Amino acid sequence: MNRPAPVEITYKTMRFLITHNPNNVTLNKFIEELKKYGVTTVVGICEATYDTALVEIEGIQVLDWPFDGGAPPSNQTVDGWLNLVKAKYGEKPGGCIAVHCIAGLGRASVLIALALIEGGMKNKDAVQFIRQKRLGAFNSKQLLYLEKYRPKMRLRYKDSNGHRNTCSIQ
Repeated sequence: MNRPAPVEITYKTMRFLITHNPNNVTLNKFIEELKKYGVTTVVGICEATYDTALVEIEGIQVLDWPFDGGAPPSNQTVDGWLNLVKAKYGEKPGGCIAVHCIAGLGRASVLIALALIEGGMKNKDAVQFIRQKRLGAFNSKQLLYLEKYRPKMRLRYKDSNGHRNTCSIQ
């Protein structure tokens, strides 16, 4: 299968790398790419086809949050994803989060779009922004999910009075 090359998505202080799912044969090249982009965490959203321990030996955290191809993520996956993004970029920005599914077109793009939307981008602008860099991103079900998604301001923090007023992702 011919898969698209990894692509970096940057918005405010957030940096993401969309990539395909490696296998043990392509793992060394995959790890090289992760290091090239300064990846600190890999989120796999399909069944892993590689030895994740070999990535972790390189000092890169690997999280497995699989969900069905072509479908939107569960609320639990969305919560985990946004908590990760807030933790990585909220207090001390830096590094890059890589996200992979089978080809790096649907599921990975959806998670990154959610981060962009929660970070202040309009839904359709997030889709367009990702599609400019990742041709073929999103299927019709995923587009409908993103169109209907309502941000909950999860990438914002509360001031001393308990009001949400400032984006934690600058």
